[in-house]
Amino acid sequence: MQRFIFLLLFALVGIISHGNASPGCTKAPDTSRIVAVGGSVTEVIFYLNLESNLVARDITSNFPPEALELPSVGYVRSLSTEGVLSVSPTLILGESDMGPPFVIKQFRNAVVDLRIIPDTFSGKGIEDKVRCVGQILGLGKQKLEQKLNELSVINAKIKGSNATRSISRKRYIIILMMRGTSPFVAGAGTSGDGFIKMLGGVNAMASANGWKPVGIESIIGNQPDVIIVTERAFKPFGNIEKFLSQTGLSASRAGKVGAVLVEDGMSLLGFGPRTLIVAQNILNKAHIMVKE
Repeated sequence: MQRFIFLLLFALVGIISHGNASPGCTKAPDTSRIVAVGGSVTEVIFYLNLESNLVARDITSNFPPEALELPSVGYVRSLSTEGVLSVSPTLILGESDMGPPFVIKQFRNAVVDLRIIPDTFSGKGIEDKVRCVGQILGLGKQKLEQKLNELSVINAKIKGSNATRSISRKRYIIILMMRGTSPFVAGAGTSGDGFIKMLGGVNAMASANGWKPVGIESIIGNQPDVIIVTERAFKPFGNIEKFLSQTGLSASRAGKVGAVLVEDGMSLLGFGPRTLIVAQNILNKAHIMVKE
């Protein structure tokens, strides 16, 4: 009880000191104790070599492995005010889906500086995220531009591959997980849909909105050229042959030629720096698997 009262007093001091302004991507006044909420935000901080002041992260922040050495404050979408404030942060950097909303409201009235990083599911969106985090953490312009140039080169290669290889654009599906016997797939408006667009491809399941469980017959009818499946969804099957036969996806266009790619879910859908690398690799593999 005494601990909770202390945290409330801690928050009240913050109301007096910092107010409710939302400073966006401007430099934070105090970056001495940072909590990263969201796997892509943590990944960007490490990518920029700015992790020295990280004091905690959420459970989706599992890359790089060094991040796992930090204490966890819970899941990005179900945080508790007390759990986060218990590590005495001076700055919280979070993804756009952090929550729940009432906890966000409490953070905004607390002593900490809360920044929610904009998230756009595109190659440019990744560059913008890196730029925003770098500016908040006060990274020098020269070093930030160097890191952004690295990403721009990869982004340009992806766009170049789209132009030279996509005479007829390939149709993709992304399976996030299995719900019983039904695959949970990326529909319109999801990070998966954004990833497919970044490839220059067509989302074969764009008729669905959001992440939805769908029947195998629906997938077969939408004729995907390539199936991308997360490691989480693929793990129970062990190999591609069993995955295709046991799900019934062997009857799909992609299944008939074995065009199945298994990827780590966070690197595929997190829209951090690794997502660009995964996109480039998938384009190369898809080009070999599916002939124009």
